[in-house]
Amino acid sequence: MTPGPARSYFEDVELHDAVETPAITLTAAHVGIYHGLTRELDADPAAVPDLLPLCVAVGLGWRTPRAPLAVLALLGLDWQPLRPLRAGDTVRSRSRIVARRPLRDGGVIVEEREVLDQRGEVVQRGRFTYLVGKRPKEVAA
Repeated sequence: MTPGPARSYFEDVELHDAVETPAITLTAAHVGIYHGLTRELDADPAAVPDLLPLCVAVGLGWRTPRAPLAVLALLGLDWQPLRPLRAGDTVRSRSRIVARRPLRDGGVIVEEREVLDQRGEVVQRGRFTYLVGKRPKEVAA
């Protein structure tokens, strides 16, 4: 049997764990693809739709050395766009674990995430609440 990708389980996550992603420059192509997929059109083609940085921040999370969480369910998402972005802006994401609560077969983890622009200003922020699995007995370390 081929092992699956590495995962971070509830036991691996500590309160205040933090991670920062690499940056990416949002282009007119990103905006165009988003508009093509969502049909959410804007009169200003250089304006970055509010949901696009959230999507990019989640995607950039896969470019960090931390193994992805063994998420069983997304329990909640509270997201706030704070400042507009335009094509040509460069964004990165940083996140921090702000709460963890053990349950029988896993636990609840709350992660605060911020999207920062090229000036280091927070342009969007929010909280993700996940149900994360405990390490299966057959892969116990």
